[in-house]
Amino acid sequence: MSTTGPIALDATLWDEPTTGIGLYTRCLGQALQSLGVRVERLGARTSGEAPRGAQGRTAWTLAELPRVLQRTAPPLFHALGNFNLPLTRVAGTAYVVTVHDLIPLQMPETVSKTFRWQFRLWLGRSLTLADRVLCVSERTRRDLVERYPEAEDKAVVVHNGVDHVVAPRLDATSVDFLRALSLPKDFVLYAGSLDVRKNVELVLDALERLQARGRCVPLVLAGQSWFGSGRVESRIARMRAEGLDVRALGYQSDAVFYELMRRAAVFVFPSRYEGFGLPPLEAMHLGTPTIVSNAGALPEVCGDAALAVRPDDAEGLARALTRLLDSPEERAALAQKGRHHAARYTWRRNAEQTLALYDSVLSGW
Repeated sequence: MSTTGPIALDATLWDEPTTGIGLYTRCLGQALQSLGVRVERLGARTSGEAPRGAQGRTAWTLAELPRVLQRTAPPLFHALGNFNLPLTRVAGTAYVVTVHDLIPLQMPETVSKTFRWQFRLWLGRSLTLADRVLCVSERTRRDLVERYPEAEDKAVVVHNGVDHVVAPRLDATSVDFLRALSLPKDFVLYAGSLDVRKNVELVLDALERLQARGRCVPLVLAGQSWFGSGRVESRIARMRAEGLDVRALGYQSDAVFYELMRRAAVFVFPSRYEGFGLPPLEAMHLGTPTIVSNAGALPEVCGDAALAVRPDDAEGLARALTRLLDSPEERAALAQKGRHHAARYTWRRNAEQTLALYDSVLSGW
């Protein structure tokens, strides 16, 4: 490091139920600490050096964070949630912001109008103030620079890690829950929220095509409801009433979530857009054959270690599912390829590259 002072991290999602950004927050913080970096966690609900208590994340970041930075004077503050830098510069503190994706701007129908406005205005201001912008994929960087050309010289790509995924340790309650599901041997898993962007309906389309050909493929959905998920949930209820084996389990603990991934015959993730796409990489890390869409950053992240279909190609997905479910040998080969590919993505490497980015900022101060 170019300074002996601590790095201040945005920890507003540290104590919250796990989301993609919350996972990124914890994994980056822990990996930096493992490299000997002093980290101050600012804005977590109850933990860290400056907990916000019951105050909302937005209100705390706008009103309290600048005062915390003025009082503690860290050499660098890293905002981790797309746009949430303070609205003004704090003297003596460099700013870095991580941009995961531009979904509210590229797919505005998938978020609320209020959040879309907040995202656009706050992102624009954060890009003006940031000394560097960390993008989690080259796709995100391209999308960002296309809309904000002034950010081109600031934007650097640092891929996420996936080695936070370990063999699940199941407690007795989780074991009983999984046993009660009576899952068949060769089930297909989708994991993620049920919003429009994730394109779960393509999976349902493919299953209906297979059922029409006399093949019933069991599907397990692990993920919470989200903005705009009502239509998908209604369709799942109708399909279940018609006899299809579709099980929507909702949000699950990490142990159950990863055990479902490990047991699945095939993992499918046909999202219409991802700034990175961590769930399929997690499945590959666990040795589960994976099918993704060829949209967003998924080709960049998954490479040729996953089968890919167009996000509007239900017939292509039905064929890919049939191909893998009918061939244990191909599933085994794809699983091995996926494990090897996913091994490149580690949080230590992410932290080393992030640390190099910090050094590049601080060396110019």
